[in-house]
Amino acid sequence: MQTFTSRASKLFPSKVQHLWILQTILTRPMSQSTSIPRKQIRVRDHGYDDYMEVEKKVRKVLKFQDLILSQPNSMLSVSRLDMLSRRIGFKQFEAGRFILKFPHVFEVFDHPVQRILYCRLTRKAISQIDQESRALLAQIPDAVTRLRKLVMLSNTGRLRLEHVRIARKEFGLPDDFEYSVILKHPQFFRLFDADETRNKYIEIVEKDRNLAVCVIDREREKEYREKGVDAENIRFSFIVNFPPGFKIGKYYKIAVWKWQRLPYWSPYEDISGYDLRSLEAQKRMEKRAVAMIHELVSLTVEKKITLERIAHFRMAMNLPKKLKEFLLQHQGIFYISTRGNHGKLHTVFLREAYKKGELVEPNDLYLARRKLAKLVLLSPRKVKRDKELVNYRRDGEEDERKSFKFEDDFEARENVKRDGVILEDSDGDDDLKDVSDYSDEDNDCNVSESENSCVTE
Repeated sequence: MQTFTSRASKLFPSKVQHLWILQTILTRPMSQSTSIPRKQIRVRDHGYDDYMEVEKKVRKVLKFQDLILSQPNSMLSVSRLDMLSRRIGFKQFEAGRFILKFPHVFEVFDHPVQRILYCRLTRKAISQIDQESRALLAQIPDAVTRLRKLVMLSNTGRLRLEHVRIARKEFGLPDDFEYSVILKHPQFFRLFDADETRNKYIEIVEKDRNLAVCVIDREREKEYREKGVDAENIRFSFIVNFPPGFKIGKYYKIAVWKWQRLPYWSPYEDISGYDLRSLEAQKRMEKRAVAMIHELVSLTVEKKITLERIAHFRMAMNLPKKLKEFLLQHQGIFYISTRGNHGKLHTVFLREAYKKGELVEPNDLYLARRKLAKLVLLSPRKVKRDKELVNYRRDGEEDERKSFKFEDDFEARENVKRDGVILEDSDGDDDLKDVSDYSDEDNDCNVSESENSCVTE
């Protein structure tokens, strides 16, 4: 083989190099590392992806709801809606087709005065908005606790107000949380402007040790008390549930087992005085970053948050730079879905918090938001489209039929009066008298439905 390669190297140098590389690859022993690989291929979980497909429709519906509710009387003409929808990414004539897909949320009707099509929210959609508003106000004490724990996760005990405002919906904070949550509780928070950056920051007044307990620590304690598992095995472990189709080899199992027993510092612990230069300290910091993201996602209302929202807190919480690659190393704890915005948005789910596409422990705010998703998923065949418009046209048709019937009766009576035909009935004289008494002046009188009579002077 060596003589062949030496002779052929003069004629075909590139082919010889490829043959030598192939020979070294085939003869080299395969590495059997017992550490979690840095780069892994993302395995899809269709349960979470289907959840995000519904969430994609809900996001668009919410945009149209905001447009309609911002108008006077909470109604908007379809032509103006089509013009305003271009600001939120819709094309021409696309808004009308979109709202017709969700008749349980949007209602199209004919304006009684302007005689053009208008759009408004249905009673079910308005009821869902009221339910979500009540649930949001009722859980403000819990939102205060979540915000306190969120600020305590930072290294300096402060977070940028703008970063929290962007993620206020995920953490269940109202739109006016700066007043209703921060300024209204001066014993917990302090709002100040930074001199160097001129940005507003939220600072925790005093750290509460009772709040400095992670959700995963409570789950470990609960599992230890219920199942009596060895405390040493679950002391630093996480709940791991790999997606279907994820290949787990022998050495990967060993790597996960070793990683589960690796100790780490709590996300609420101050590590400013520790020496982090050793290899063991770096491994602990990596596992601490996993615990930090786990606690961050656990503080959300729906136990999910976009990767872009997490990146806003990266510097304040000592998170790694390449967050996506870092989370793909732990696909049994988190799931990253790229559905919902043409692959531009990455949503991080906490796998242990979901079962069969629903939260294991739902809250009132989550249930109110899911009610809108149920309205979106309802079939449009189960609703009568343009109900008011159809009723209006039916009323008009009935009026026309009544007028036609009145004209026919009038013509028949005139013919009877002109020809002098006597009706052969028992009450013929009375009927003939009524017909003979009818004159053109009576045409301006009000005719009731029960009897054709009017009062004249």
